Amino acid sequence: MSQGETPNETPSSHDRRTFLKTAALTGGVLAAAGIPFPSVVKAASSPPEPHQVPLPANLPAPGKANHWFLPATDKTVHWGYFSKNLKPVIEIESGDFVTLECLTHQAGDDYERMIKGDPGAESVYYWNKQQKNVNRRGAGAMDAPVGAGGGEGVHICTGPIYVRDAQAGDILEVRILDMYPRPCGNSEYKNRTFGTNLAANWGYHYHDLLEDPKPREVVTIYELDTTGERNWARPVYNYRWGPLTDPFGIIHEIYNYPGLVVDPAKIQANHGILKNVRVPIRPHFGTLGLAPKEVEIVSSIPPNYTGGNIDDWRIGKGGTMYYPVSVDGALLSAGDTHAAQGDSELCGTAIESSWTGLFQIILHKQNSLAETVLSELNWPLLETREDWVVHGFTYPQYLTQLGPDAQHEIYKKSAVDLAMRDAYRKVRDFLMRTQKLSEDEAISLISVAVDFGVTQVVDGNWGVHATVKKSLFAGSQD
Repeated sequence: MSQGETPNETPSSHDRRTFLKTAALTGGVLAAAGIPFPSVVKAASSPPEPHQVPLPANLPAPGKANHWFLPATDKTVHWGYFSKNLKPVIEIESGDFVTLECLTHQAGDDYERMIKGDPGAESVYYWNKQQKNVNRRGAGAMDAPVGAGGGEGVHICTGPIYVRDAQAGDILEVRILDMYPRPCGNSEYKNRTFGTNLAANWGYHYHDLLEDPKPREVVTIYELDTTGERNWARPVYNYRWGPLTDPFGIIHEIYNYPGLVVDPAKIQANHGILKNVRVPIRPHFGTLGLAPKEVEIVSSIPPNYTGGNIDDWRIGKGGTMYYPVSVDGALLSAGDTHAAQGDSELCGTAIESSWTGLFQIILHKQNSLAETVLSELNWPLLETREDWVVHGFTYPQYLTQLGPDAQHEIYKKSAVDLAMRDAYRKVRDFLMRTQKLSEDEAISLISVAVDFGVTQVVDGNWGVHATVKKSLFAGSQD
């Protein structure tokens, strides 16, 4: 694929270095807003291929950056895992823009509303007795009893994207410039799209129920507006899930394998639920990150030092993520888009829905990181207009901390207190390093001004985030 010329002076050069070397946490990078998406990302009559597209007319693009369109089809996604051995879908330069489509892995909860009439979704979900377009779903064995990949990982990830010259020790900056909901392909639901929330068997609530039957898994379908006139989701109906027999004849008593398509004739839909409720949308990427180096293939479920399934609703439009690069090319993938989620994602899922995002990808080489906010960064860091958000996990390096069976052991050892300890240590070190504070100063400031929250308690490697207000350091501008 022709990629055009490499920009001579990208945002990662002079201007970006100036920002990073302030280390004052007061300026920040303000992501572009209100950028129109090119018509190429609208629903097509057949699944398109990855290719270059024109930059939006009003997008400030220094140098000669390229703009790539990466659709979600059965040829461009990997389902339920990250891998350093995956063949990249596209190769980009630092500074390039990427419009990237993401499909929810739970669209089968309502085929009519979330798959039908959408060529990309139909290609990814296609599965009958003879053919299954995306066979591996998870990092487990291909002959697992529940299906290929074992469901050890569930998210449909679009990518990976290879970033030229990225090497271990570098930092990849991922700017989320915009995101919008994928329109429903079914003409019956014009100007609408839908998402699904599953109160799942892996949810925090599952063994702590009041009403019978116990336990149970419940799907709730939500409606979204694609015209931009409504910034909230409307509950439509719910039903109890399962059991379900897949096209290969395997019976699933619980929701234990992704991509299962529910037969509406076999459920009891309950309408009129959550009356008078409007759920404010907080669109974000639940899963966004790089391939780790430690293993050949890793489940998409537990978050890691290279990012992945962090499930922080703040990782949305206007946010910038920084990830430590572990393998050549970084291998960036995105998926698990959510319309809304509360801190904790308590029942196991958010409003799982399909979205498209516009990103700019910037590479920071290891030898340029000294005396910057990014120096010594070995965990995923979020920047927003007002805040820095530090992400702690039960085991921040679980693939090496928990031994050869780490991908199974992590689910047995999840704990909020360990995630809190990790978040504390990271934010303490972050403040000492970037603000030149003593340990005593950092500890005092953390206690009086830093907000901690439970990111999620459902992803195996539980998360706690610490939010540092940039305004704390406004005095340095006086």
